[in-house]
Amino acid sequence: MPVPFTPLFIDGQERPASSGASFEVRNPYSNEVVGLAAAATSEDVRDAIAAASRAFSTWEQTPLGARAAVVLKAADLLETAEYQKKLAAALEDELSAANALIQVDTRASVSLVREYAASIAELKGETTPSRVPGGYVVIQRRGMGVILAIAPWNVPLSLALRSVVIPIICGNTVVLKSSEVTPRTQALTVELLRKAGLPDGVLNFICTAKAEAPARVAEIIAHPAIRKVNFTGGAKAGRAIAAEAARHLKPCMLELGGKAPVVVLEDADLESAAKAITIGTLLNSGQICMSTERVIVQRSVAAQLSAAIQQQFSGLKAGGPGHPLGPLFSEASAERIVGLIRDAKAAGAEILLGDATREGAVVQPHIITKVTRDMQLWHDETFGPVVILVEVDNVEEAIEKANDSGYSLMASLWTENVHTAFEVAPRIRSGTININGQTVHSDGRPAGLGGESGYGRFSVQEFTDSRILIFHPAKPQIPSLK
Repeated sequence: MPVPFTPLFIDGQERPASSGASFEVRNPYSNEVVGLAAAATSEDVRDAIAAASRAFSTWEQTPLGARAAVVLKAADLLETAEYQKKLAAALEDELSAANALIQVDTRASVSLVREYAASIAELKGETTPSRVPGGYVVIQRRGMGVILAIAPWNVPLSLALRSVVIPIICGNTVVLKSSEVTPRTQALTVELLRKAGLPDGVLNFICTAKAEAPARVAEIIAHPAIRKVNFTGGAKAGRAIAAEAARHLKPCMLELGGKAPVVVLEDADLESAAKAITIGTLLNSGQICMSTERVIVQRSVAAQLSAAIQQQFSGLKAGGPGHPLGPLFSEASAERIVGLIRDAKAAGAEILLGDATREGAVVQPHIITKVTRDMQLWHDETFGPVVILVEVDNVEEAIEKANDSGYSLMASLWTENVHTAFEVAPRIRSGTININGQTVHSDGRPAGLGGESGYGRFSVQEFTDSRILIFHPAKPQIPSLK
């Protein structure tokens, strides 16, 4: 039986790669080929940028209400049975996604699109008196031009939509590069917006084979029409993209990795904290940049919390279709994760749950304790179903441990005392701190504070230029050079 083919989408038209080349997409659990995707060439890349560049002058002038109407229509379409079925099938094929991830990606996609549609209210200017007597200064927020958006595979549709919708609302046009892991899922971004009425050329979609991705991305960044890059993914790739953009003096918005700490104080609701830690660690088998990776708990309640987490974890098994947890996206990722666990165990860490093994791309949930900062497991983002438990004596030590990381994306604090929450939470160096909530929650506003988690955020300010118009009086007093 032939497998689905994902084409490029350039200037309103689906098309194969100009060379005819394609690459295979495999299911991470079965390793079966579940799709083929066009492998974009340099010519295809140039065509996509040219189409976006041509479309910009018209789209930038499109009324704000018309832009929002297109985006809202796309959200409505995604809620139909037709598109929910398409999304579920693509996620199951490309990621062997468990039902929980399918539900999260669907809900997050709809809510993000609707929230970003409301951002048109922020596209307003200001008027102030000029220094010149009788003059005025008008400041406008205008689209920047053509944006390169690079979306990851882990929550593929919502993160692809996020990468393109806010730039489009702001009046930009976009070249979207999908992940080579989930091209079919992310191609739904284009299908939804096109069906909702987005004009040709405003959004163009390319996918590339993994080996060719660095060259294609470098070509896009170097193109004079590209004004900005937004990238969501790992810190290693983020560094490479930021360096390439710096060569051409182009700004980047980078949402990278996380090593999210959960600080549990002695007055916390331990049962609720254990449930939140479980979903924060194990949703999508830990393959989310906001996933809980470290639990820092006061010693007086550590045993009780540990028992509650172990009870929650022990009822959840990873595997193929029908399991509550899916596989990791590749066997290489699984091997890296169990390697980190084995190295930590050899250095003195204790495994409370799990066996430091894998079956293909499947790794079962793990709880590790006695991890010290001289172990790589303390520092590296595992991106898997693994959590570290750390006992501390007091609040000051908890804050110190929480901040002992190169990551700064998400965190969580558990306490029943609102005054303690207001005192402690701002001292945890993370872009978002959830009080008595899971780390995998950002209200659509995740943002790192630099380092391994990147910088910038998906906002109107990030994807517009501030244009200043200075109106001089009708009869300006122009000084003489004499």
